[in-house]
Order: sequence, then C-alpha cells, then structure tokens
Amino acid sequence: MSTEQRKLDHVRYALELPVTMSNGFSDLSFVHRALPERDLADASLATSIGGLTLSSPILLNAMTGGAGPTEAINRKLAELANETGIAMAVGSQRAALNDESLRSTYRIVRDVNPDGVIIGNLGAGATVEDAQRAVEMIDADLLHLHLNVAQELTMPEGDRSFAGLLERIQQVIEGVSVPVIIKEVGNGMSIETYRMLASIGARCVDVAGRGGTNFVAIENRRRSGMQFQQLEGWGQTTAVSLLEAQTYLDRFELIGSGGVQHALDVAKCLALGARAVGLAGAILRPLMEAGVEHAIQQVEHMHSELRTILTLQGCERIADLSARPLIVRGETAEWCRLRGIPLEPFARRGL
Repeated sequence: MSTEQRKLDHVRYALELPVTMSNGFSDLSFVHRALPERDLADASLATSIGGLTLSSPILLNAMTGGAGPTEAINRKLAELANETGIAMAVGSQRAALNDESLRSTYRIVRDVNPDGVIIGNLGAGATVEDAQRAVEMIDADLLHLHLNVAQELTMPEGDRSFAGLLERIQQVIEGVSVPVIIKEVGNGMSIETYRMLASIGARCVDVAGRGGTNFVAIENRRRSGMQFQQLEGWGQTTAVSLLEAQTYLDRFELIGSGGVQHALDVAKCLALGARAVGLAGAILRPLMEAGVEHAIQQVEHMHSELRTILTLQGCERIADLSARPLIVRGETAEWCRLRGIPLEPFARRGL
C-alpha cells in the first residue's frame, strides 16, 4: 500500500472510530472556591513552550499531511490556527522527505499562517539531517519527534526495530536548529520513560496519553486477517501520564494531550503541571463536519470557558492552576497508590 493511501486511511479511521476509552480526567476534581477574589477580565491564557510565547495553552496537535487530499485539511487547520492564534503541528513529514511532490501538503500551513507557531513532525528514529529538512520545509518553530512503537508494531508495513532510538533522539536534540518536543501518539508515558529522556537532555515532552485517537485501533482496521484487538487499550491515560511526570516538572516543559475534549480537561492538564494542551480529534471532527468558522467558534468558546475556570479558581495565569487543590480518585488514584505517587499533596495545596 502506498504512503499516500496510508495517510488517507489514518484520517478516515480517526474520524470514523468513536472515542470510547477514558482519558482519566473524570477521576480528577477541583475544589470550588466560593471567594475567588479575581476578575474575569484579568484572566490570562498566555504560556510558553521552548522559549516561544503562546497566547493560548491550546494547540492543534499533529493530524495529517502526506497525501493530496490532506492538503485541504491542513489548509483548514491553518486557517483555524491563524484566526484563533493557537499553535499547530503537522503530521509526520516522512512522506514529503521521501517524495518532494508532497511538500505542499505540509507547506500549506506556513503559507496560510505565516506568523503563527508551527510544529514540524518526524518519527523518533529520524537523522539530524532529515529533522533539519523537516524544519526547513515548513519554517517550523519547534519539532515533534514522535514515539509510536505500539502503532508501528500493529501497522502491517510498520517498523519492527527500535534499538538505539534514545541515542538518535539525543542527536536530533543537539543537532537541529529548533527546540524538540518528544511526543507519544496515544499510549502515554511513565516515570521510566521520563528518566530516560531526562538523561539525554530532553526539555519538552508531550505525554499524549491513552483516551483520544487510538492508532492501534486504526492500524487494526487496516489489517487483513488477524488483528491485535487486545492491544487497543494499551498504555497509560493522559491523567496518569501527567501524574507520573511530577518528579520531573523541574526538568521538562510538559504538554498534556490524548483525549482532551473541552476546557475542563485542559484545566486539569494545566493543574498537573502542563504548560500547553494538545487537541486533535476534538477539533478535526467539527472542522470536517461543520467547517472552519464553526471550529473557530468552538476554540474561542473553549478560551472563554478556560478563563471562567481560572476565575473560579482565583487564578490570573494558567500556571497558577498548578497550586490549586486537586482531588484524585478512582482508577487513577489506585494506579498512583501502586506506583508510589503520593496524592495527598495535590488535595492539600494551599492549606
């Protein structure tokens, strides 16, 4: 099967498959403050990643590119990002590195959004040379190096060799011209992974936990014959992935993503230490079904809701949420108990 057809399959199944797994956010609750002593007008959504100032913590996470029809999708996404001022990432640029005729399916995001923050994207096994080519292709401000081992192993034509990835990631971090974000694609991260990434000098990490677009399920739909259905629930939820990162908050700038659906999910990611929060399917579906203007309205409403939550919590800045009490219950709490992650400090913040 051609790379272009694979890219189209990914988009089609991402839109068709229902979001059925928990992202873990329902196990998290804020403590209401009846006297917040803040004005809504003072709530700021500004943040920063990789030394870049962002007007919003919301970013459009990697979705597509690499096939003719995906250029139109990336154009719409870039229009949305340009109008709302949010950062956006493209899908893996490997296809365009292998076939120059596909460059426009990615380059369109910079042409439509010339002053926006744009994130390039390649697999974690990329060479420094290819990483730099990907950056230059779209004048990227940042670069995703994605970790998608579960997807590759279930993809009929996927990679089967992953030895030496950590060293190659380090080479790209040290050799490419922009800050690098190490990103999972929907199976989450753990303390063990954070420890390894810290050892090579990684500074930005997108946890991309279980609960959103399920690439194992997508690859299962693409398989002929036997499927790996038992692996469709593989990995850690987004909430767990962020909780596992707590001992590394001073080492990493975290991005929370994976099943984020609305502003309350965004706020919970921020309360767990994320600096930004990625959305993919929650934006792609309304964009494709109702158009750019509707998607713009959704993002702006999300911004309005997020400012409301900040005010309810007595916060002027999104970073203030990480000092507000957060109650963790259910399966997420049980995971943390077994993994030795203390939860009482979250519940007693500010007491």
